[in-house]
Amino acid sequence: MKLGINLLCATGFVGEADFALFAMAAEAGFDLVEVPMLTGNPDDYAAMGRRLDALALARGCTAICRPEADPTSADAALRRAGLAHLDWILDCAEALGAQTVGGPFHAPIGVFTGTGPTDAEWRRGAEAHHAMAEKAAARGMRLALEPLNRFETHFLNTAAQARAYADLVDHPAFGIMYDTFHAHIEEKDQVAAVRTVGDKIHVLHVSENDRGIPGTGQVAFGPIMKAVRAVGFDGPVVVEAFGAGLPELAAATRIWRPMFASTEELMRQSAPTVRRLWDAAA
Repeated sequence: MKLGINLLCATGFVGEADFALFAMAAEAGFDLVEVPMLTGNPDDYAAMGRRLDALALARGCTAICRPEADPTSADAALRRAGLAHLDWILDCAEALGAQTVGGPFHAPIGVFTGTGPTDAEWRRGAEAHHAMAEKAAARGMRLALEPLNRFETHFLNTAAQARAYADLVDHPAFGIMYDTFHAHIEEKDQVAAVRTVGDKIHVLHVSENDRGIPGTGQVAFGPIMKAVRAVGFDGPVVVEAFGAGLPELAAATRIWRPMFASTEELMRQSAPTVRRLWDAAA
């Protein structure tokens, strides 16, 4: 297991002025950082990778899709733009030196059709993600697609959907990012949900019900950790929390108030808590 922190807690793009976040994460006891991949180019991420190499920090990334670049769209132009966007994600992730590419890179966040996902949407998505998984595997990376709650997307919401979709994509490099926040909304039993996704879990997001510091809210992390370990998962365990509302994420996360006093407080409290929960679940 590598313990990680998603840097969306502080910024939507880790520019050179934000590189101190890497040292802060290392000093707090994290083994890995998950870098937001919302904008920029491969050269930007290569610069981040060099700084992370100097700190001996592993890294993953988290990416999204936008309405103008949707690989699941019935519109051929939007679909082509979506496929190009997936290629951009892989190029940036390779430059970063990422081992995992995670997040909701399936369909645009906050865009709804008024119904659940159609078979056609899933077929288009699965074709795109199978091709992406082929390219990721050739670069030594694994994919971890993230189901979101039904207030953020209609495409993937539940563990059962996630497992079915992963089976449809049908590639060993393709898996699921299991996020405890989204599952807290969508699942009746998170232990059962973890068992459903099973060996398709490639990344575990440890996220409290209010998006604050893990262990301070309602999510029962102990049983979830035991269930995750029981299905054989030993990959990145990443803390995801959001602060007072990053402009580029506010519409999706609905975080309008501070959930922790500072990024440093979040890191220093979360790292020992999550590591203790993981060790206790052995």
